[in-house]
Amino acid sequence: MIALLFAGGISMLFSLLLTPLFIRLFTRLRWGQFIREDGPQSHHAKRGTPTMGGLIFISGSVIAYFLAKLLAGEQPTASALLVILLTVGLGAVGFIDDFLKTRKQQSLGLGGWAKIAGQVVVAVAFGVLALQFANERGLTPASSHISLFRELPFDFMSLGPVLGLVLFLLWIILIVTAASNSVNVTDGLDGLAGGASILAIGAYAVIGFWQFSQLCARHIEPGCYEVRDPLDLAVIAAALVGGLVGFIWWNANPAHIYMGDTGSLGLGGAIAAFAVLSHTELLLLLIGGLFVIESGSVIVQRLYFKITRGKRIFLMSPIHHHFELKGWAETAVVVRFWIVAGVFVLSGLGALYTEWTLLQ
Repeated sequence: MIALLFAGGISMLFSLLLTPLFIRLFTRLRWGQFIREDGPQSHHAKRGTPTMGGLIFISGSVIAYFLAKLLAGEQPTASALLVILLTVGLGAVGFIDDFLKTRKQQSLGLGGWAKIAGQVVVAVAFGVLALQFANERGLTPASSHISLFRELPFDFMSLGPVLGLVLFLLWIILIVTAASNSVNVTDGLDGLAGGASILAIGAYAVIGFWQFSQLCARHIEPGCYEVRDPLDLAVIAAALVGGLVGFIWWNANPAHIYMGDTGSLGLGGAIAAFAVLSHTELLLLLIGGLFVIESGSVIVQRLYFKITRGKRIFLMSPIHHHFELKGWAETAVVVRFWIVAGVFVLSGLGALYTEWTLLQ
């Protein structure tokens, strides 16, 4: 428990106090945000604002996690290290994309397929390693079962070791690419993706703590959870939440710095990792409901545009730009979307708790 408090506090102070130094550094390096010409006119004033701020809260969260474990006299666990792997790995893919954008001064960094390829490589590495490192109870960080509130009966490995592993890795790739790209498209307004990610990752901190209190290793009773390292998942979640809270101080409207693809892809990777390692993969659709709506609006807009040969459902996608173009102030869109994200998160946590009570 002490490690959880240390991780959140250290990470928040890191982002809150050091972000101004990073802003000056990024300005000297000319790591400025590129703004789409077809976007809302109010966004053109944001051109040149330092980007790649994801480097700040990702590095701060990792440092805070290890410092917290050291201060608490505890060893890092495989599960938390896997969260770090996926967060840092996808953050690195985003960094390359951001760097190419700032260097070329255009909205295209990595090509679409190149970005997907990077995400797939990191996802496969995560998936393979997540089935290793069994503890004394034989639990690995991830399970080959599909999960909702806990493992469901279907097991990929029941189809055979080779086919099962291939299908499991495809499942992980789907979760990772969907989550990371969904957070990425949500990151279009000051503080929007950061605030929504605080709520989603905060939910996984609660889930980790709850699963730890109801572990089968501690209480063999109906509804207990067979999850490896849930409390340490809560610790790394607290570190990420703390880092984001400190970062949003500087990222709120008018933003002094943006997280860039470095931050949004990294956060999406973290959320995907928590879903897989807490054995709540399908529940991610509810906990990350706002991200589902945002990415869904892009998919629907593109499909409708092709089917109708040029017509649009929304004035602009992702959907947060639609409401901007309808006259909503940017801060109004952000706060209202945070409320929507919070409702989804509370619904997800409520569903998890309801399932547990039904088993009692």
